[in-house]
Amino acid sequence: MALAPKFAAQKLSVGVTPPTLHTVEMYLDYVCPFSKKMFNTIYTGVFPLVEKKYPGKIQFIFRHQVQPWHPSSTLTHEAGVAVLKLAPQKFWPFSKALFDVQIDFFDVNVVGESRIETYKRLAKIAGSVGVDESKILELLYVDNKPKGDSYNIGNAVTDDLKLLVKAARLTGVHVSPTVLFNGIEERSIGSSMTVEDWEHWIQKNIV
Repeated sequence: MALAPKFAAQKLSVGVTPPTLHTVEMYLDYVCPFSKKMFNTIYTGVFPLVEKKYPGKIQFIFRHQVQPWHPSSTLTHEAGVAVLKLAPQKFWPFSKALFDVQIDFFDVNVVGESRIETYKRLAKIAGSVGVDESKILELLYVDNKPKGDSYNIGNAVTDDLKLLVKAARLTGVHVSPTVLFNGIEERSIGSSMTVEDWEHWIQKNIV
């Protein structure tokens, strides 16, 4: 869990002690329109503002918030985890590219295709930002033959996705987007906030 800088003395570490920054954790779902809105505001507007005016003050964390009532949510987040494993430096560009075409993964646009067909489309998006498309597909691939007596065999990102889902469940987060500030839910932050709104919030809570 994130720690407010004023409580940094609670840390006990050996060797290099990393700075304790204010932390905004955004629980986002790739097929949630409101998550897309918040992501775009942060990625294209707020983060460049922070780089310029408030460096070393605040960090942003993308938290995977899988919404199981949208079956494609799991598949899209699996693709995000695959990018994290294969090319972590491309995770945010991949997320931007996926959010840009999120409507292609809404219920009505995936109901008629197989799981592997959805994976192929997600791998192409990864390829569009410079990640090896074939290797992403390898990580997402699920064999159609059981392993011994195991039929729910998952794929190469299943275990990592389980950890990310567990992290979200432990916080009690349910809807997307939900924002935590220094480990505590911050209900004053919403997807409708503009860059100007964010700067006002930063000046009030951080600077």
